[in-house]
Amino acid sequence: MDIFDFLNLIGGLALFLYGMHKMGESLTEMAGSKMQQILERLTSNKFVGVLLGMAVTAVIQSSSATTVMVVGFVNSGVMKLSQAVGIIMGANIGTTITSWILSMAGLESDMLFIKLLKPTSFAPVMAAIGVILLMTAREQSKKKHVAGIMLGFAILMMGMNTMTTAVSGLADNPAFTDLMTAFDNPFLGVLMGVILTAAIQSSSASVGILQALSMTGVISYYAAIPIVLGQNIGTCVTSLISSVGTSRNARRTAMVHLYFNITGAVIFMMGFFLLNIFMAPTLQTMANPAGIAVIHSIFNIVTTVILFPFSDKLVAWAHATIPDGRDYKTKTSISKGRAS
Repeated sequence: MDIFDFLNLIGGLALFLYGMHKMGESLTEMAGSKMQQILERLTSNKFVGVLLGMAVTAVIQSSSATTVMVVGFVNSGVMKLSQAVGIIMGANIGTTITSWILSMAGLESDMLFIKLLKPTSFAPVMAAIGVILLMTAREQSKKKHVAGIMLGFAILMMGMNTMTTAVSGLADNPAFTDLMTAFDNPFLGVLMGVILTAAIQSSSASVGILQALSMTGVISYYAAIPIVLGQNIGTCVTSLISSVGTSRNARRTAMVHLYFNITGAVIFMMGFFLLNIFMAPTLQTMANPAGIAVIHSIFNIVTTVILFPFSDKLVAWAHATIPDGRDYKTKTSISKGRAS
């Protein structure tokens, strides 16, 4: 991998992130205030909250955006902390849709239908249609939002293809192979996933990068699974940042998101080590984009199923981390009383 491949990788990542942002922004604008109204009104039932979190995140393609939205609702008093838990769980499941879309980049077949499913085949067509719609649409019209969705998706896919092409030569690079061998330490893999996702503020993008790297054929499932677990923890950074300076309950909402993903990662790491005892050869097989999408989905679905009955415990942990406190006036009056 030379300097030009590296520049292509950076450019591909930039296109990927912009495409994801553009698509999510256009979807959100097209939905208007209806998305917020649905979230506000239909979250009294936690199970319904999970379904809503899934649906909203699948539409706007960002669990971080959904969680930040929920933090804002809790901060404004529109939503209770107990109502927010279900949406956060559902958002984690909904964000896995992106990894399944990206896994189509790894489809290989001589069949015409399968070839048409590859992003390299339909992304240019979507881009062309999107440009035509954009040029003929009126300002703030529904057609313009549809154009933004199509263009965003096409740019995202082209970015993914650019990244895949840029890293294709890494399979023969001894330094890269040694780096992937270093990630055979599961704890290093988790840390790498956390750092990468925290840096680019998107678990979907970091999973996409891992899927692109998996096409080099040198990343095993033993290395990929811990990285995916770390990526799910790293995505909590966005909600934690958004909660700075907000109410206690809003900060607790961000902590629930963090505790949910950390608990899930701990459970899965125990399962990972147990699986390695009985199925070590399977874990040493090389990962592919579809396999990584499966891991990402299983983690979030199983974690939700396990922790859903204990959602009140997550709320209790958040309360223990950020306890109720007396306000400044109360403390001042008490101190003056003692002084007198």
